[in-house]
Amino acid sequence: MRLTALLCCLCAALAHADGQARAVPDKSVIRAGRIQSSAVREASGLARSGIRAELLWVLNDSGSPAVLHAIGLDGSDLGRVRLPQIDNIDWEDLAAFSGHGRSWLLIADIGDNLALRSNVTLYVVEEPAPGAQQAKVAWQVSLRYPDGPRDAEAVAVDAKQGRAYILTKRTLPAELYAVPLWPDEHRDDALITADFLGPVASIPQPTREDLGRSLRDQDWYWQPTAMDFSTHTDRAVILTYRAAYLYHRRKNQSWLKALQQKPQVFSLGDIKEAEAVSLGENALFVTVEALHAPLYRININ
Repeated sequence: MRLTALLCCLCAALAHADGQARAVPDKSVIRAGRIQSSAVREASGLARSGIRAELLWVLNDSGSPAVLHAIGLDGSDLGRVRLPQIDNIDWEDLAAFSGHGRSWLLIADIGDNLALRSNVTLYVVEEPAPGAQQAKVAWQVSLRYPDGPRDAEAVAVDAKQGRAYILTKRTLPAELYAVPLWPDEHRDDALITADFLGPVASIPQPTREDLGRSLRDQDWYWQPTAMDFSTHTDRAVILTYRAAYLYHRRKNQSWLKALQQKPQVFSLGDIKEAEAVSLGENALFVTVEALHAPLYRININ
């Protein structure tokens, strides 16, 4: 084995061990409730409402109807909103943000398990008002990656910068990309090439042994499945199948540099297949892909 390969394996093993050792005890993960709606079967995106503090928005994974589901902080069913203009090819994340005096939701149709999609799409809708049953897409961002298709499930927004960020899932390490957010920065029908920002290796990386047994054990603990930014508190979270990683951004620091720092680790313990996360000022909310999935709350300082 070459020296560089040996060092990579050693660093990955140390990162994995360190991430496990520093994990917050499982008691930090509080079960807030269960998603009551039987229409939410594969929750893959979660976002805190910018209009109602007691509401979360959630969406289903690929092949489901193009619908946004409203749930309470205890998972109670608060209704659903149809989006008749678009299809759910492979919806993988949901982000909430504010701008121009309004609250918005960004739907990330970016899943690509086999890396076959030549381009993927971010859809933006104004956050539906209470009681709304239907919403329209305000604008969309169609994008491709500069170095070929990528599978991704994690998106976050910085509305002040006017950028949406995408973190890839299957590359080692994960890679961070960015695209313009607001419609006045591009034509709605334009195909944008995302900017490659750099690698994010701060979450535990798999060892050679992990990779060898991952298919047998159905365990890809290192893969990022969701992401969220809080520009008010300069914090970010990356969710993997087994843990949430909280980052603090320093003044004038880029999001890439912030995500390359050592994070605070919240172990999800025996929870598997964590797929969706929302970052608020005082708490993280996490859920998994399952019918009547549990909804977890992690209080943060």
